[in-house]
Amino acid sequence: MASLSIYRVLLAAQLRAQTSYRGSFAIDLAANALIPIIDLAAVVVLFQVTPSLGGFSPAEVLVIFGLSATSFALADLVVGNIERIRLYVRQGTLDAALVRPLSVLGQMLSLDFTIRRAARLAVAVTILAVAVWRADVSFSPARVALLLAAPLTGALFFAAVFVATATVAFWWIDSGEVANSFTYGGRDFTSYPITVYGDAFRRVFAYALGFAFVGYYPALALLRRADPIGLPTWVGWSSPVVAVSAACLAAVVWRFGIRHYRSTGS
Repeated sequence: MASLSIYRVLLAAQLRAQTSYRGSFAIDLAANALIPIIDLAAVVVLFQVTPSLGGFSPAEVLVIFGLSATSFALADLVVGNIERIRLYVRQGTLDAALVRPLSVLGQMLSLDFTIRRAARLAVAVTILAVAVWRADVSFSPARVALLLAAPLTGALFFAAVFVATATVAFWWIDSGEVANSFTYGGRDFTSYPITVYGDAFRRVFAYALGFAFVGYYPALALLRRADPIGLPTWVGWSSPVVAVSAACLAAVVWRFGIRHYRSTGS
């Protein structure tokens, strides 16, 4: 409980600092709100030249996009700032976090918490709500639970990707672009049906790395669609298992990185 109180103080200080200049904060919110809208515009443009994408209608693709955008926006809000850890390693300031009686990961997330990213989440949730309405999803108690749980499990999966790829900075400080290829690249990958990708690419990113379980398979379950690739229908309900597995793997990688961290001596 004492640790939670400290984190609340740290987060409150961040919020006060970021909102102290209201005009600048409003501009930051507006700029962040535009990001998912621009991504959505790219999807809309594709449907100007084709009636379907990978065998899916515009409404169905928007459900996939909405799940992906909401999952990523939530993960980015909560843990996205972990990508700054390479700066702490380079400057040697990570040492201060190691000697405090708090979780190193918790400190990294609370010290650089960025509230303006909440605007992305608000827009992404709106897109998902409109997409589900346009797709005329037939709801049952199970599908309502899936609609509520899918963005959370997707966010947990993306959070695991953020943490695992950021940990590479313990050995390779200039690893930011490599990490971005999995985080932001994963966001782009999950925004579309995996049927649009080649077989080899799909096997690596959709199945081996698990990105198909963020938006594509939960969307199939919501839409009551059979998988064009041929996997059984129960796969659409397996996202929590994939997300928890990814989180456990990321925790192992993070612990290994922390234990093998070598200070810069500064």
